[in-house]
Amino acid sequence: MTRKPLGVLTAIVLLAVAVLIGWRVLRPAEVVEAAKDPYPVAQILPAGVTGKTTLAPLIVDGRLRVYAGERSIKADAPVGARLMITPRWSYRRWPAKLSGLVAIGATVVSRWDDGLLVALDGRTGKVLWKANGPAAAAFTGRTGSDAVYAPPGLFTSDSSVLTLDRKQLTAWSVSDGTQRWSTPLPAGCSAGFTTVGGSFACGEGAWDIATGKPLRSWPVGPSTPVGCEVASSACPGLRDAAGQEWDVTTAEPTTGGLHLTTDGGAVTASGTAVWRWPSRATILGVRGEHVILLAGVDLVVLDARTGAQLSRFPLYVSDERVEPWKPYRWQLTGTWLALERLRPGAGTDPSEPNHFYTIDPVIIAAL
Repeated sequence: MTRKPLGVLTAIVLLAVAVLIGWRVLRPAEVVEAAKDPYPVAQILPAGVTGKTTLAPLIVDGRLRVYAGERSIKADAPVGARLMITPRWSYRRWPAKLSGLVAIGATVVSRWDDGLLVALDGRTGKVLWKANGPAAAAFTGRTGSDAVYAPPGLFTSDSSVLTLDRKQLTAWSVSDGTQRWSTPLPAGCSAGFTTVGGSFACGEGAWDIATGKPLRSWPVGPSTPVGCEVASSACPGLRDAAGQEWDVTTAEPTTGGLHLTTDGGAVTASGTAVWRWPSRATILGVRGEHVILLAGVDLVVLDARTGAQLSRFPLYVSDERVEPWKPYRWQLTGTWLALERLRPGAGTDPSEPNHFYTIDPVIIAAL
């Protein structure tokens, strides 16, 4: 007569244990694993390939490589490490999914699909602040290159992080996460970019990042950004609707600056410098006094003032197979390049066979 009550009790206990385990697994959670080692110094290395990584790194403060996962962020160092190594710090959230991340100085700001903005101290991995922002697109891809090089609706300026959602542009203070201003954008503003001079351009208009107010004097749009850093931010130039190139490194756009074109199988400079580099190439960007090109699978660094070639080397590690590949996304700093390589026939689906050049598709090089 006692077997049935005992069986019922056992079933109740097992159910309670299952509920407890399920709650622990599925409940919202945040896990911070802070750095234990001192903040690394910036490396200064001779020009050349230093390594390759499985995930696409955001190079932060010239000292860290920060990686995006579907539900986590982690960092390793030094930037010139040959492969990915044990993380210095990591940050995980559940069940939210990461949308993208950006960095201003040593502060890493992440945006999640539930709308939360989380700022991490890149030196330690500890949380600096949180803010409730608009919902965002969830993580896509395998390497995280979309999240770190082209985060959807996420931009930076000197002291603000900007979010764009459903034509609403909002500026957040990078120091404490407070909302500085929010303004609606007109139809046609599904994307945009920030300029070195402190503006946000989108569609046919532009806005002052300091105040959020529309700028009345601006080249006729829609504008095409030129030479931007990651996250379509800190763009030094733009082309207006007529194709005229403008320098936007100051608050007032001018027609000065260095203008580069790739017509006729050569790279030609005009404006503040006049020269011609007689080979076909893709312009990766201009950083300081250097013009960085991709010629086939070779990285080429030119003197921006004269066009003289300063260095040239193939973007392969020493023990890697040497076959053709094509670039997808990249980050260019003053001293580093991180570039994701795809197979020549790769389409738009990263899950397709033979999409990436190798299992470690992101090549890293010192400039």
